[in-house]
Amino acid sequence: MTDSMTPRERWLAAIRCEPVDRLPFWPKLDAAYPPYQRGRFAGKTNDDLHAFIGSDRNVWGGNVVRTERTTTAVETTRSNGSRRTVYRAPAGDLTDTYDWDEPSQSWHPVEFPVKSAADLPIMRLIFEDATPAFDPDQYEKAKALVDRVGDDGVVATSIGISPLMEFVEHVAGVENAHYLLVDAREEVEALFAAMHRATCRRAAIQAERSPAPVVYSVENTSTTLISPDQFRRYCKRHLADYGRIITGAGKVHMLHQCGCLKAVLPDVNDLPARGIEAFTAPPVGDTRLIDGRSDCPDKVLVGGTSATLWMYPADRIIAEIARDLDALPHTRGIVVTSAGVMPPIAAPETIKAVCERVKAYPVRN
Repeated sequence: MTDSMTPRERWLAAIRCEPVDRLPFWPKLDAAYPPYQRGRFAGKTNDDLHAFIGSDRNVWGGNVVRTERTTTAVETTRSNGSRRTVYRAPAGDLTDTYDWDEPSQSWHPVEFPVKSAADLPIMRLIFEDATPAFDPDQYEKAKALVDRVGDDGVVATSIGISPLMEFVEHVAGVENAHYLLVDAREEVEALFAAMHRATCRRAAIQAERSPAPVVYSVENTSTTLISPDQFRRYCKRHLADYGRIITGAGKVHMLHQCGCLKAVLPDVNDLPARGIEAFTAPPVGDTRLIDGRSDCPDKVLVGGTSATLWMYPADRIIAEIARDLDALPHTRGIVVTSAGVMPPIAAPETIKAVCERVKAYPVRN
């Protein structure tokens, strides 16, 4: 079969739930993937590996926003594998610490800035003083990236995270966040209001000025971290605001939601966002493609597998993907990916074999 669409055209058509020539396939190779490859793939970059596999690439970039401050400061230093940030405000200072994890090639929090209710007003000042502004230098870099990728993929940018998920993931930590939501709800909600104002402004700038056609909220939503009621109370209305801003500017709004989502799918369906990326199958997530299509009939579903599946031989991976695709009433709005990042144990040859079978799967537009 000869492709009649470029990867960029295919991605954008799939995102809009329009007919495609074949299903897009995107293995999410991150910085942790290349160091573990051996033999003829040793030393290869992710660009090299995508070219070998034949991926329809989604390329992250396109940020055109900087943050300006007047009465506060955020200062970050690195030393001996740790990254320490001091949040300075007239009312006091807060600190967080992240440690570098070599196997995953990423930073992981070991200390959160909000440790007690007394820290909430200080963090609120930090967000109230944060003014997102257009950055011309970043724009030139973003435009160069979009030009470089061209028709070989779609470039996507981000506005960050909605307040509740940011609070849970980066500001207070999971356990402390939930304690504070009970013990100091008014103060937490005042912080959320400040966070939301800043994110709305960032969303407007990204939507209006970024050359990237797709704008993400990187939520990492999972009902293992927050309850469905909390999603409805906080995340849903915040994401609705971001979606209206982004779609109103003619851009596509997508939600990166990589956890257990089954209980909130009807709520996601109500949002202006075009769809869910990192849509994760069991046992890592709790949703099959048919769940997403049943509860979100007009949303694009980007994912459909999980890291666990990619630990098996290609035939087993192909069989499970085909089973889930066969269960769908149609294949519009489906992009097959590794959902979360591709585990390094999945060899490039395995990924390529799956890619070729996905490309050969008969689309039902």
